Amino acid sequence: MVINTNMAAITSATNLDNSTNELNSALAQLSSGSKIINPATDPANTAESLELNAQVNITNAQNNNNSNALSFLQTQDGYLTQIGAALNQMSTLSVEAQDPTKTTAELADYNSEYSTLAGFITGTATATFNGVNLFGGALGVAAQAAPGGGLTTTALAATAQTAVATAITTLASAQATNGASEDALSYTGAELGVLSDNLQAANSNIADVDVATESTNYAKYQILVQSGTAMLAQANQSTASVLKLLQ
Repeated sequence: MVINTNMAAITSATNLDNSTNELNSALAQLSSGSKIINPATDPANTAESLELNAQVNITNAQNNNNSNALSFLQTQDGYLTQIGAALNQMSTLSVEAQDPTKTTAELADYNSEYSTLAGFITGTATATFNGVNLFGGALGVAAQAAPGGGLTTTALAATAQTAVATAITTLASAQATNGASEDALSYTGAELGVLSDNLQAANSNIADVDVATESTNYAKYQILVQSGTAMLAQANQSTASVLKLLQ
């Protein structure tokens, strides 16, 4: 029997330390929800997780910008739809005003409604979205092309009809362009959403704790710590038996 070195106690103490460390690690992961408790213990996955988080944030920011752009176009489309309704009514008025049986008073009524609608269309040219002009550039043509003149005579009404038809053609082109852009942004938003989900899933595999697995580990190391403590106490009792031999 060896007295100076109690290998059973040393081995038990080592195993107990290892089990205690694993138990503490399992507890820390369960309480934090993260596999990466200390970057120093897993530098590679820590770096990869940081990069993935950065990509997620960038992708989400891009998606927010995309959503704002889509909202801008949808607001434009709403105005263009109203402009289209106004132009259709103006076209009807210009044709009706060419009826030679219409009196001067009736033409004045037609002209009043026509002028009001033209004023509405012209006014939309200054409409804004979050401080940004809605109809800058090519799309502005449809809003700014409200036919002038009037319907006070049949000749003017004929001229107005031609001008309104031109404005409707311009508007149709603008709405087609707007609709195509909305579709493109909708697809882009969907792609960015999928990309963000995939990036978050990849980061979750690296950083997020598997609660079921880690709960099992926690229970396992609890048992090992308890049994290790008992075995260390048992190993230390061998010294007491040596003393009995010396009595």
